[in-house]
Amino acid sequence: MRNNVSAPLLVVDGLKKSFAGNTIIDDVSFEVRPSEVIGLIGRSGAGKSTLLRCLNMLETPDGGHIRLADEEIGFQGASRRPVSRRVLARQRARMAMVFQHFNLWPHRTVLQNVIEGPVQVLKQPKQQASARAMQLLERIGLADKAHSFPVQLSGGQQQRVSIARALAMEPEVILFDEPTSALDPETVGEVLAVIAELAKSGTTLIVVTHEMRFALQVCSRLLLLDGGRLVDEATPQQIWADDSHTQIRNFMTLSGVSAEDIL
Repeated sequence: MRNNVSAPLLVVDGLKKSFAGNTIIDDVSFEVRPSEVIGLIGRSGAGKSTLLRCLNMLETPDGGHIRLADEEIGFQGASRRPVSRRVLARQRARMAMVFQHFNLWPHRTVLQNVIEGPVQVLKQPKQQASARAMQLLERIGLADKAHSFPVQLSGGQQQRVSIARALAMEPEVILFDEPTSALDPETVGEVLAVIAELAKSGTTLIVVTHEMRFALQVCSRLLLLDGGRLVDEATPQQIWADDSHTQIRNFMTLSGVSAEDIL
């Protein structure tokens, strides 16, 4: 577990989101410090993916504030006027997203997928972006697939490419929305290994996951959502050591995990 005493990198305050009158995110507040790995957990329909999508404005919150370092995300001024598309694209680059269904461009090669954001959003020269992309593909073990198309890759390989694409934006936070839920069981491990390596390297991560053993072993802190509300949060060690965290402990027990899984 990391010992984070630095100022928060990300502050979420009173976040709210409803669809057709149904409250999905209900007054959620939390902070994330640099190099923390936050696991968002809870039953299906608890609001985890919607919360993640609100953080980088793929869904527009109905209320609350999101601050990344010194900047309000999505809005400006006391009137909460939406920022321009150009500003929003830059803000999203600071908080990159890895989706459960990869979202790679099917008509572009692996290399072209990875350099798209740096070239179009960060305005990097193509040669510079390509050199960095090859370094990232080497890091995730897919440099030999640089000129392949997504359809030629396994699901696990496509998800690793999407992670490289996120890293290419040099984000301050990476958001993972159930990154293994669309994968075959035999490819889940290769993606989790990449995420674990990012965690060890000090990358700040927020991960929506149903892989509870992985969450216990990798995450600095776990946030339990239920009915759109943040009902409990604890470090993996606190779950079983502190009797005040019965809700998250009960969720872990129902998920089939125990204190031994954090070892």
